[in-house]
Amino acid sequence: MNPPAPVSQPPLPNGAFAARIGHGDWVRLRTLVLLRWTAIFGQATAILVAWKYYDIDLDIVLCLLVVGAAVLANVIAALAFPENTRLSEAGAMLTLLFDTLQLSLLLFLTGGLNNPFALLILAPATIAATALQTRATVFVGLVTIALVTLVAFLHVPLRTLDGTLITVPAIFEFGFWLAIVIGVVFLGLYARRVALEIHVMGDALLATQMALAREQKLTDLGGVVAAAAHELGTPLATIKLTSNELARDLADQPELRADAELIREQADRCRDILRSMGRAGKQDLHLRSAPVSAVIREAAEPHLGRGKELHFDLDDAPGAGRQPEILRQPEIIHGLRNLIQNAVDFARSGVWVDAEWSDKALTIRIADDGEGFPPHLLGRIGDPFLPRRRDDDAAKRPEYDGMGLGLFIAKTLLERTGAELRFTNGSDPFLTEEERPERSGAVVEVIWPRSKIETVATGGLGENRQIVS
Repeated sequence: MNPPAPVSQPPLPNGAFAARIGHGDWVRLRTLVLLRWTAIFGQATAILVAWKYYDIDLDIVLCLLVVGAAVLANVIAALAFPENTRLSEAGAMLTLLFDTLQLSLLLFLTGGLNNPFALLILAPATIAATALQTRATVFVGLVTIALVTLVAFLHVPLRTLDGTLITVPAIFEFGFWLAIVIGVVFLGLYARRVALEIHVMGDALLATQMALAREQKLTDLGGVVAAAAHELGTPLATIKLTSNELARDLADQPELRADAELIREQADRCRDILRSMGRAGKQDLHLRSAPVSAVIREAAEPHLGRGKELHFDLDDAPGAGRQPEILRQPEIIHGLRNLIQNAVDFARSGVWVDAEWSDKALTIRIADDGEGFPPHLLGRIGDPFLPRRRDDDAAKRPEYDGMGLGLFIAKTLLERTGAELRFTNGSDPFLTEEERPERSGAVVEVIWPRSKIETVATGGLGENRQIVS
């Protein structure tokens, strides 16, 4: 089957795909310190209000010492580390474990789960789920559950100054414990899922921007080289003409004639070099726009010699007019190139690239004769970092490790030009080999409104502009 291929995109730096497992090194120490100052203010306020205004019999010295431990940790962090320090995975985990232990000790001194503020112990575990790797997140969550269970059975009872015991029914206390345990698990899973989606999309968009920048750089470089080839053509022709005349006039002086002939040969060599570098045409309207067939063939050109036969079919509907001339944008070329490479990678023997148009829309269809997209992933084609392939798919193509980034880049770039993409399969996967049609594999349709992509023909090459260094 056609798992989405990571095609034609530049490699990201090592660790750029860390979003799939966590971003521990992204957590700033200053962020956790500010959150801890907020918690310290809330803890101190709650203790003083309960002790002073509600006559709760608290060991105020021990309680303030526990709060003071958090204050000391913040002061040490502020003095020992710069403000822009980013914690390592282990450092972030230890910081969150400290906060969990500090809050658990405070709950031990203030009634355990009879204390309504026990719910706040969910905070460090939730932060861990958004910032740490899976193993560290699970460890923080298990420590949180263990400490909550411990303080549920072992804690200093809450009493008023007159000795009245403040407690809740046992079934309520069990309910509080169960709610916190479920909260640790549910909020951890929920926060981690959302954080991974955000990080994955951020990494994928970064790769898309890198691919587009690379394609734009190549396009600009081709335009500069082509314009240089055009502009240097006249002086080179003058040099060649002059050298021919010198060689003729110096027929009786062999040494000087040889020099003139050498100048002529080098001028011819410069002409050939510039001609080969400037095949794409000069910096004129033909570089910014081209017929549909030319753009398609330019996108497919790197994959023509890869052992699969590429078929090109252009078909205009009756009354649609001549072949449309479209914008030759890097997004279009790179996006189509990714789609064609994905088809070539998984085709058995052939790939078909068709273009058809009406007076309102232009459609480019890319199909192959492979096994098609996995049916269970059809609804997610175009998302970055799809799940890895099943073992049977990996056995067929052990060198391939696609995760959908290539198709995500293609989809994102083409949609930026106003296109709509449709991913389907050319046949039912349960058909026998004899029943399968020729184009039985993956099919991708790219559809543009002609008003979004077509250029207005001017009948000229445009003005050549002098290159100013």
